[in-house]
Amino acid sequence: MAITDIENGDNKSPEDLKEPFIVNTSRNVNSSQETDQNGTIKMALLSTAVAVCGSTEFGACVGFSAPTQLAICQDLNLSVAEFSLFGSIITIGAMIGAVTSGRIADTIGRKGSMALSAVICIAGWLAIFMAMGSVLLDTGRFFTGYGIGIFTFVVPVYIAEISPKELRGGLTTLNQFMIVTGSSISFLLGTVVSWRTLAITTGLAPCILLIAGLFFIPESPRWLAKVGRKVEFENSLRKLRGEKANITVEAKEIQETILTLQSLPKARLLDLFEPQYIKPVIISVGLMICQQSGGINGIGFYASETFIFAGLKSGKSGTIAYALIQIPITIVGMVLLDKSGRRVLLLVSSFGTCLGCFITGTAFFFKGQGILLEWVPFLAVSGVLLFIAFFSVGMGAIPWLIMSEIFPLHIKGAAGSLVCIVNWLGAWVVSYSFNFLINWSPAGTFWLFAGFGVLNIIFVAKLVPETKGKSLEEIQASL
Repeated sequence: MAITDIENGDNKSPEDLKEPFIVNTSRNVNSSQETDQNGTIKMALLSTAVAVCGSTEFGACVGFSAPTQLAICQDLNLSVAEFSLFGSIITIGAMIGAVTSGRIADTIGRKGSMALSAVICIAGWLAIFMAMGSVLLDTGRFFTGYGIGIFTFVVPVYIAEISPKELRGGLTTLNQFMIVTGSSISFLLGTVVSWRTLAITTGLAPCILLIAGLFFIPESPRWLAKVGRKVEFENSLRKLRGEKANITVEAKEIQETILTLQSLPKARLLDLFEPQYIKPVIISVGLMICQQSGGINGIGFYASETFIFAGLKSGKSGTIAYALIQIPITIVGMVLLDKSGRRVLLLVSSFGTCLGCFITGTAFFFKGQGILLEWVPFLAVSGVLLFIAFFSVGMGAIPWLIMSEIFPLHIKGAAGSLVCIVNWLGAWVVSYSFNFLINWSPAGTFWLFAGFGVLNIIFVAKLVPETKGKSLEEIQASL
């Protein structure tokens, strides 16, 4: 996933928005000016709660295919190839949505973009609900993909732009947390309701809540300042900080930052191949390949079918366990991020995902050889759960964070474009090919992912720097 630069429309990663503005100024603001605000964070919290409905929608979309595969294939008589296209076409829509999202958000605003994305997702879910064949089913899946592609940009951007600086990091991490939550909800409900009911409930509910909530929250003050709507900018900032808050200093900083960003040169993709950017490009692109080559989108999209292959009667128990483990482990990863460091977590995450795939592959090997058959379901489910636990703790979010830290401000937009293409293309390759691979050889498929896991460990150990506790300028200078 990638998102677009807040101020100039170029692409950058979601975690970049934890520190979206770097302002060099000789003016010192004393602590009493910063703390004596008499403000409130209630509106900022409400606005964040509304925005992360889009994150929940994202999770609901990507989690839809896993618990519904068998039922959809039976009801609509889909072949393996047809369901693979349905499962993976969401990544094509998301790629297009992510690439175009910056221009959309700059044209109609952050609230307008979220509303548009919600409407597109609603249209997609209705198409899926009414589908009687693969054409309408795939069309709906593509539309939901395009909608969440916009959400991947606009949700973290909006949260970063409306948050008080001391809360920005914490509120922005809610985006990733709610994506996982939405995915888990789809997994859980998909085990007890039909796929059409899942589409019309889990799919539509976050969008409806989002659209309703948009009537009660302000537009991003930074976007309003950028487009020259000064009165609305001040009203929005005052609403977010409280009627009694002193917004003079923050308003001035925002306006100065916008002028600074607008004065920077606009980078192109070709600029990334200049000598000073080669190493950051290799690290960023390499981490995205590591993230996708481990098999996350194949394992996640088709978890239920994997459990059935392993010998479980319905796959529901494994799917429920998969859903329940994601949320607490994601919280653990959020807590450890600034304590243990990025590089350490990536190494641990890569080792754990490799081990999980190896165990699952071994379980399928035992099944193929007719040995230890009573252990096969347990080993397969344990391996998949181990994989998703270790993926959630590091490899899921950290590649985006490191990407946002290692590029200078003016080049991050072009870097985000490249990383977005690599990431979503990898997601499509894995999600489309997974069903074919597992039908060819379940053991071979997971051992292949385990082999990529070994390469990921080597890549992180050799090339990825530790960025914990360093300023962005220090990180970039070291590269």
